[in-house]
Parts: sequence; structure tokens; C-alpha cells
Amino acid sequence: MIRYQNNKELTAEDLSKVFESSGIKRPFQDLDRLQKMIEHADIIISAWDGEALVGVARAVTDYSYCCYLSDLAVSKPYQKLGIGKQLVERLREVLGAEVSLVLLSAPSAMEYYPRIGFTQTDKGFVIARER
Repeated sequence: MIRYQNNKELTAEDLSKVFESSGIKRPFQDLDRLQKMIEHADIIISAWDGEALVGVARAVTDYSYCCYLSDLAVSKPYQKLGIGKQLVERLREVLGAEVSLVLLSAPSAMEYYPRIGFTQTDKGFVIARER
């Protein structure tokens, strides 16, 4: 049974394992950077199978108008079980109806997000990170 938690303490090592296993493109080997990603997130919803982290939604928000979902990752053996959708639903419960949820999708996930309630838009812009 998968257990979901809001802002449960997790380690950079936990996050690294999920990122690596999920296939998401993140610097999973850079534990210092992952630790900063954890510390500076406003909301982290996590999915646990016993003591093992198997999914995470990490977000930055003002809790009033908008929220950026910076990571949605589920370990490969746990994908296609509804965990990603549950993580997003639980994030939306924390945010409330007044807050929009936005994200940048990997090309391989473009078909996934509409299935869990996102609307595709062509109104976005980005200045990419340099590393």
C-alpha cells in the first residue's frame, strides 16, 4: 500500500534514487544540488512504499495565484499505478482552487499530462539553465 505525505523529510539520497529510477532528466548524482532542491521547495508531496520513497512532486508556489510543479517523478516499477496522478491531486488539495498549476514537460511526457488534468498551452517562455 502506497502512503502519501506532505513535506515529509526526505534525503538527497532518497530523491536521487527516485530521479534515477524514474527516467526524469535531473542531476541525480549531484547530492548537494538535490539537497538545495529539497530545502528550497515550498511543497513536497511524497509517495512511500514502506520506508522506500517511490514518487515525489516538488513545487514552488506563492500559495495564492500560481504554483510551478518543478518535479513529478515516480520510480519505474511503480509507474502506471496512478501514483503520479495522486501526487498531483494531493498537491492541488494543498494549493486550493485559486492557485494555477504550471509545469514544463519532457518531450516524452507530453501525452501523460493531459490524461491527469493538465491543459497544453503554447503561451509559455523559458530562459534555460546553463548547467
